[in-house]
Amino acid sequence: MIDLFSDTQTRPTAGMRDAMARAEVGDEQSDSDPTTLALCARVADLLGQEAGVFMPSGTMCNLVAILVQTRPGDEIIVDDQSHIYNTEAAGSAAIGGVSVTALKTPAGVYTPEAFADAIRPSARTAPRSALVSIEQTTSFSGGSVWALPDMRQIRDIAHARGLRAHIDGARLLNAVAATGIAAWDYAEGFDSAWIDLSKGLGCPVGAVLCGRQDFITEAWRWKYRLGGAMRQSGILAAAGLYALDHHIDQLGRDNAHAALLRDRIADAPGLAIPAGAAQSNILCFSVEPLGVMASAFAKACLDQGVRVRAIGSHQIRATTHLEVDEADILRSAEVIRAEATRLSGQR
Repeated sequence: MIDLFSDTQTRPTAGMRDAMARAEVGDEQSDSDPTTLALCARVADLLGQEAGVFMPSGTMCNLVAILVQTRPGDEIIVDDQSHIYNTEAAGSAAIGGVSVTALKTPAGVYTPEAFADAIRPSARTAPRSALVSIEQTTSFSGGSVWALPDMRQIRDIAHARGLRAHIDGARLLNAVAATGIAAWDYAEGFDSAWIDLSKGLGCPVGAVLCGRQDFITEAWRWKYRLGGAMRQSGILAAAGLYALDHHIDQLGRDNAHAALLRDRIADAPGLAIPAGAAQSNILCFSVEPLGVMASAFAKACLDQGVRVRAIGSHQIRATTHLEVDEADILRSAEVIRAEATRLSGQR
């Protein structure tokens, strides 16, 4: 099976497994795991931040960043297709007592003007706008890459209006591969930012949240409260260090594979591919013109050995990663085109 469901489907390579087996370890909770400390320092340097903390997941990174930088009754501002808003089990509300304003966007990218308009004037009857989050790259809306000037303008508006600014960087390094802009340039001046290790980098688990030292001190407190503290986490951190040494170049190939898939199915009947699709390693398209549900189209592809993801009623998402090569992309394009042609003929 060719698995385009998500880049979370990647498995550790043989070299990564070997690095994990050889990892020098200690007790993470007493800051004596050297491999975990090395990973945190490496990612903090990558993002131009003072310090970092190793987390079990990106979802915990987002939640902890929210918990540290807000208080119950506050409000955060995100895009309406963001991971924070849609697929984190309303953790900010359930655990932090924080409400969410979700800005409607065409591709997960809102404008600085829309953000400024969403900030609430101070009022005793309203929640306090406290934090804004930018998802770089976007996820469910198709891997859009935020423009650096817009990110910086949003950051500056936030700070001028008393808000903190956060980057959900689950696929930030895919944006780096797409644009050539360094990760620290994207993260410069933001109060918190993180990268995921278990997506395009191919690790089995983990993410690293970064910010100022005082922020990380409080992030550690929340990590412990939420049950995220570990012991010999160096076995997992070693996978992250290996990925940063060996898998960065793969992200550019993943981006190119998504663009190749887009080009190969661009003229398939009944597929609506938005302008600017496949800016990174994610391609989204609609099957609504075919008159079928996304779930039915995904099942038809799966029956032919290609796994894609149905999102909502009519949206299909295909995500490339290190376990998918060019031949897999060409085969996937054949299957998607064939199913689109078959279903189009049934209308």
